[in-house]
Amino acid sequence: MFINLQNDIGMVKQVKVGFSWTALFFGVFVPILRGDWKWALIMVFLAIITFGISWIVFPFVYNKIYINNLLEKGYLPADDNSRSILVTKGFISAQ
Repeated sequence: MFINLQNDIGMVKQVKVGFSWTALFFGVFVPILRGDWKWALIMVFLAIITFGISWIVFPFVYNKIYINNLLEKGYLPADDNSRSILVTKGFISAQ
């Protein structure tokens, strides 16, 4: 399921909620292509420390991390469907 997040200047990003198949198959290239350099470095560092085991864990959590980072940067749900999904999944509170 996808949501649309929009910032204050009108830029809209479509983000998948849930398991990240792209992170499973492409690993660190996913945050690099999204411009999320901080998490790209963290993923490489943890892969080195855990001998690659972290590559199995990140697909389960990376989309949630990415959505939380966008919300912290000021992105808001662009439509009512996106808002209801974010409320249901616990990203934002119902207001």
